[in-house]
Amino acid sequence: DLKPENFLFLHKAPIEGNMLKVIDFGIAAHFVEGTSPFTEQTGTPYYVAPEVLSWPCAQYGKECDLWSCGVIMYVLLSGRLPFRGPDDQRTFQKVRKGKFAFPPEVFGEVSEDAKRLIRRMLVTDPAMRITADQALGDAWTRCHAPSAAPAPLVGSVVQAIRTFQAGSKLKKAALHIVARQMDEGQIRQLRNIFIELDANGDGHLTGPEFAEGLRRADLGSSNLAEDLNTMFASLDTDGSGEIDYSEFLAATVDRRQYLNEAVCKAAFRVFDRNSDGLISKEELQHVLGSDPDVMQAVGKDSVHALLAEADRDGSGAIDFEEFMAMLRR
Repeated sequence: DLKPENFLFLHKAPIEGNMLKVIDFGIAAHFVEGTSPFTEQTGTPYYVAPEVLSWPCAQYGKECDLWSCGVIMYVLLSGRLPFRGPDDQRTFQKVRKGKFAFPPEVFGEVSEDAKRLIRRMLVTDPAMRITADQALGDAWTRCHAPSAAPAPLVGSVVQAIRTFQAGSKLKKAALHIVARQMDEGQIRQLRNIFIELDANGDGHLTGPEFAEGLRRADLGSSNLAEDLNTMFASLDTDGSGEIDYSEFLAATVDRRQYLNEAVCKAAFRVFDRNSDGLISKEELQHVLGSDPDVMQAVGKDSVHALLAEADRDGSGAIDFEEFMAMLRR
């Protein structure tokens, strides 16, 4: 449900250096090319695309998001809505017609490039509407949207991957949980590195993308091919042939950060479901079974064997000290 209200800055601070985040994925869905179109009529009246409002049966795909982006851009540049009626039904009528204008009193200082981009997004026929790639390559976007600063792989991150490779399966599973307890400030560099490596921006790292990042890091390794294969395999915990963001974070988070007691306590509480200060076999089984990323990290090892990795006193459960000791190893 793309609309200005669902874009929030991470901090109450100047825009420069701040992060803009999208929220409210309540009606979001993953769209795969070649599959059946969506049919549910949903969204916010002012921002919904005309094909979503088709009657009696809506059929639409990812193109609807570009329409919403066009409306958002119009609003940000003018403070007005391009399609607005006295009630929802009449707003829908205006959306279906798709007719809008650029009143000179509010668009007088807006460039022709900006207005052209809006026109390309607010096309009622989705087949004729601009794509996301075309919008990113548009003259207005290229001239006015600042490029992200380069964030290459660095030696400390590569070393973190090597340490992750050598860790126990339970430690790898725990690091997936630990990484999620960290705030944006702690993982900013890793996020930027992931984005830099993800050349096609699909949210996954392929072997060639990872290899190119390792090559550009120029860390002086004489066994680059061997390093690539072993590193990639250790990060690809689900065996998909790709590394997703969660897998990357779990493997690259800095040791000094993941050994922060507050972060570890938050992660421990995820496992310790009844808050008795111990992680039992049943609790470990529950977390592993309910989280695909964590489950893939441990493979087919039995819960009993995983518990034994950290249960130093043989009590049949893991306390917080044992949990920390396992992460330190």
